[in-house]
Amino acid sequence: MEVEARRIRRFGPLRPTHGTLLPLHASSSSSNVSNTISCWYCDYKISKFNRPLFHFGRRYSRFFKAWFSIGVGFALSALLGVSLILLWELARTLHLSGGSNKLGSFASTLLFGFPSLLPGLSLSLADAGYVCVSTIISVIVHEFGHAVAATSEGIQIEYIAIFIAILFPGALVAFNYELLQTSPHLTALRVYSAGIWHNAACCAACVLALFLLPMILFPFYSSGHGPMVMNVPSTSALSGYLAPGDVILSVDNVPIRNAQEWLKLNTLTYNVKLNNVNVSQHSGELVVVNKMKGYCIPSFMMEESKITKLLETKPACPSGLTAFIKSLCSANVTLDDGQSETDLLSREWSMYCLNAKHVIKHNRCGDDWGPAATKGGGCTCSQDEFCLAPVQEPGLVWVEIAFSSPHECLSHVEDRFPLSETSGAKETNCRGNFIFIGDVILMAHSIQLTSYQPRWGPHIVAYFPNLLERILIWTFHVSLALALLNGLPVYFLDGEFILDETLSHFTSFSPKKRKKVLRLCLFGGSLISLIVCFRELF
Repeated sequence: MEVEARRIRRFGPLRPTHGTLLPLHASSSSSNVSNTISCWYCDYKISKFNRPLFHFGRRYSRFFKAWFSIGVGFALSALLGVSLILLWELARTLHLSGGSNKLGSFASTLLFGFPSLLPGLSLSLADAGYVCVSTIISVIVHEFGHAVAATSEGIQIEYIAIFIAILFPGALVAFNYELLQTSPHLTALRVYSAGIWHNAACCAACVLALFLLPMILFPFYSSGHGPMVMNVPSTSALSGYLAPGDVILSVDNVPIRNAQEWLKLNTLTYNVKLNNVNVSQHSGELVVVNKMKGYCIPSFMMEESKITKLLETKPACPSGLTAFIKSLCSANVTLDDGQSETDLLSREWSMYCLNAKHVIKHNRCGDDWGPAATKGGGCTCSQDEFCLAPVQEPGLVWVEIAFSSPHECLSHVEDRFPLSETSGAKETNCRGNFIFIGDVILMAHSIQLTSYQPRWGPHIVAYFPNLLERILIWTFHVSLALALLNGLPVYFLDGEFILDETLSHFTSFSPKKRKKVLRLCLFGGSLISLIVCFRELF
């Protein structure tokens, strides 16, 4: 992540200032502003925006003064908040705090912005592109805040610079330092706090845009009808089951309206299903029986496929068949073939090897099929049927996924799905169902989905909402991180100057004592930040 840095020094001017508030001509400006190149630092200075920004700030100065006065309150709150987070993180590092890891993780997330990236700092190529675009947006918003705050107070902008210090890129706005020094402390606070305040406003704008995105895109895209598959990598667990353009309708009969619900429901499904299974163990072997989900199977199919397996051996069926057992979804159930739940948990039970593609054509039974479960609930089936539940290996979950293919009807659905003991499919016009048995969390993240379906146009336009959504999400995170980082009481960031002006405006310290307090706070804040950052990274 790029970190915006400030080169304005509080104890000496950046360079000689001009007598006029604004360069009279662009040519004179460019002759006075030269770029810097050295072995550790280089920059590119821009002065052509000085005049438009100055006129814009002065024209709406009354509004901007009120706007940035609110920003002062936010910046001071951010300074206090991140300082407390730093102290909390230092206590955790030194093992002085007995607080929960969740609170510490939340603090680290606020401080560094990217919790999922810290352990290995791994970014996909697409995410790296989003980070770059989002960082450019966030830095522009930040520096625009400083520039407008300064011009609204009548303070000259000397130039805007884009720089690289060692390996770290950034940007800055250089002011007329002497004029800023003679201004009231509250004026300086408004100028220094403007960047943080604008980043916070950018975060709020991103949240609002994400909330209103369905309405914004409504003329061109429909939403709320199920997530559409954008890409299915060959390494995906669903490769061969779904194809680009398919729309996921439901998981275990629970309707899916968008990509977020797909991820959330599969995570919930994994946790719930593992708690709703019966685990039998004997001689080190584990067998998992789904107690809450089954299918009503006619008795004649059961007689043809019945086998008996001991717990000493793994339940095995011929290739292409899946093991089923009579469901234990009702309390104190007694099985008609004389087998009870106690028998199941002891040494042996009756198992049925069936083709999953044929099984899912029958009515569902059990209590874990979502809102559209069979009437009566429980193990209710017709008189000549029994409720059979799949036998699963530990850690694996059986889910039935329904989808549709609006662009091509499935005339030969069996040709589309690979035959295996963990898959089955059925078709109704352009709809299909298939069974997945495995790690549903990995499965859910193995495909790329979009919550928006284009009303017309080529397939490539379907990528635009995802692109816009990802940029908004990343801009929120980067802008939040930039605001919090600049709120840190450390050297070279906005927190240094905000803290200095705060001590000058709200305390009665002498200049000498105020300088000592400032240096002590900055040294302590910088040292703690390095310690916490080192711990998070390594």
